[in-house]
Amino acid sequence: MDKLVLFNESNRNSLVNKRPDESKFGEHIHIIPHLTGIYEQLINLDVQYVIFGIPEDIGVFANHGKIGTSNAWNACLKVLLNIQSNKFTHPNKVLILGYLDFFDDMHKLKSLNQSNSKDIQKARKLVKNIDKHVSELVALIIKAGKTPIIIGGGHNNAYGNIKGASLALKKPINVINFDAHSDFRTEEGRHSGNGFSYAVSEGFLKKYFIFGLHENYTSDAIFTQLEENRHIEFNTFEAIEVRKELKFKSELKRALQHINSKPYGIELDCDAIQNTPSSAMTPSGFSMGKARAFLNTTAQNKHAMYLHLCEAAPTPDSENQVGKLLTYLITDFIRAHTNA
Repeated sequence: MDKLVLFNESNRNSLVNKRPDESKFGEHIHIIPHLTGIYEQLINLDVQYVIFGIPEDIGVFANHGKIGTSNAWNACLKVLLNIQSNKFTHPNKVLILGYLDFFDDMHKLKSLNQSNSKDIQKARKLVKNIDKHVSELVALIIKAGKTPIIIGGGHNNAYGNIKGASLALKKPINVINFDAHSDFRTEEGRHSGNGFSYAVSEGFLKKYFIFGLHENYTSDAIFTQLEENRHIEFNTFEAIEVRKELKFKSELKRALQHINSKPYGIELDCDAIQNTPSSAMTPSGFSMGKARAFLNTTAQNKHAMYLHLCEAAPTPDSENQVGKLLTYLITDFIRAHTNA
């Protein structure tokens, strides 16, 4: 846990904006005082959800993508802690744990060139180190009987989430991924585009459903690979939203039938939400309403083991809106999962 930086009382006081006659979410969340005996503290805390951040964009860089995903964690905290505390938001069920600190590794990116293959391989080695810390923390939280909510970072962190959950449960897990991309690319060194292919090949991921693939950005080779794997199913954004060949609710039902027979993770890539500042921002994607409906449906199951929100890349001008987007998704998950 040497990379974990705890969220503390000073952080809370600096971020929560108290107002008369209002009770803010951040006033009622739990924090832990020290890293010593963190597993025992988690077990003994009367919380269900453990939120932590991975403010990095090394995996995105290593996939030749646009960096900025390291900014999502702080943007999220500023909004989340200042929503209302009420019967719908459940802050008493939440621990804000802190974040994994990879800033020294990110500093190394400044000397690397994305067009240089040797530099890309250096970045991919850094991602492998990130995987180790993410999987260890996710495994610890799930072993303690809690539900992790992970705020990215890049989608490279899906691998660590899946591995951690699998190790905690001592068996492979299933995953549903709300995403414009499959992230099932070649095992060519770790990056944000191959977390799921690595997880499958290493035996941590069993059944995988990709919800809303974009036909323009999925290669014929990837489509063939997905279609030939009996444990993988998918639909496309165009089939649902453009050609209307498939119905959103029916496809959600089909997706859950594919993955909910055993513990599963929920992955939501902000690239899939229209006009959301992200590593691969799209003018054509699912609405925020559809993203929230997806989470509300997929979280209503005791087998839902974690939530991962990734790839959001706020700028100073969009920080508040991205923070609101992530906060809506977090609270939708908690509301639905609490009643599962």
